[in-house]
Amino acid sequence: MKLSSPKADIYVPSGMEEGKALARTTHLCIAAHQDDTEIFAYHGIISCFGKSDKHFSNVTVTDGAGSPRAGLYASYSDQEMQDIRRQEQRKAAMIGEYSIQIQLSYPSSIVKNPAAPDVVDDLCAILTGIEKPLEAVYLHNPADKHDTHVSTMLRAIAALRKLPKNKQPAKVYGCEVWRDLDWLNDDEKQPLATNAAPAVAAALLGVFDSQISGGKRYDLAALGRRVSNATFYASHACDTCDSMTYAMDLTPLVKDPSLSVADYTLAAVERFKNDVKSKLTKLG
Repeated sequence: MKLSSPKADIYVPSGMEEGKALARTTHLCIAAHQDDTEIFAYHGIISCFGKSDKHFSNVTVTDGAGSPRAGLYASYSDQEMQDIRRQEQRKAAMIGEYSIQIQLSYPSSIVKNPAAPDVVDDLCAILTGIEKPLEAVYLHNPADKHDTHVSTMLRAIAALRKLPKNKQPAKVYGCEVWRDLDWLNDDEKQPLATNAAPAVAAALLGVFDSQISGGKRYDLAALGRRVSNATFYASHACDTCDSMTYAMDLTPLVKDPSLSVADYTLAAVERFKNDVKSKLTKLG
């Protein structure tokens, strides 16, 4: 696997040879920042945790510079924060038993530049190294309000579209971080159960101390959102699980490269608008 990024960091918790660890991947996450994966792709992590026939791998695209900092980390430079966040992501990979953790370490400015080919090229190199068609790929959702998250998703879609048809993933999920997906109509939500191994879920989030100490309780917020999703998913039925993440089905965007990501997303928004309008009209 040849990567363009000179700062790329590759970590295999098991000590297995890198190529083999990547090749056996069945579930893959491509996320913008350190800790994004642990917030939105726990379904993929726990689907593989402790299993010999399923393997979760993670790609973190940016270098983590520019994050807010306070307390112990208040005086840390951008470079020191990058080093800390890199190590935190490695710790998460160990806790979650990831097959391979790849940190590309690109500045956000590169990721957000659609004319810069390196991010897509590196993602293509990674995808090419995976032996079988993936069962699931976890991405940011297209309506996320964070520019770097949306850019990372767009680069990932571009790379996935380059795969031959027989190597394309079975499912591609757009997940929640900086904007939830409660606005999706219920029949379009992809409810992903995250209630297994709650201690592992908490440990994966808690390891990112530099972000939590920076004044953002991502650990509590992510776990709380999962409970909220499960509780408010169905108004007239008992809960089948007490923790879930919502995802948007992005699989059609990979299967049909002619689809516009913007049009696909806005069509879902329009269906939600029509549902609200229909209900108000009927009941008013």
